[in-house]
Amino acid sequence: MARSELRPVVTLRSTAGTGSSYVTRKNRRNTPDRLELRKFDAVAGQHVLFRETR
Repeated sequence: MARSELRPVVTLRSTAGTGSSYVTRKNRRNTPDRLELRKFDAVAGQHVLFRETR
């Protein structure tokens, strides 16, 4: 099954400055802007905002 350009793999980087990251896929048609999610940062030990990097 081929990788779709409609659902690319994106990296979510922590805004806490710890260097933690998550890797996920997103639908470009539904969310054309950069993705922002509150996820758990294991280094900081709390939930922080993760932003999509390119």
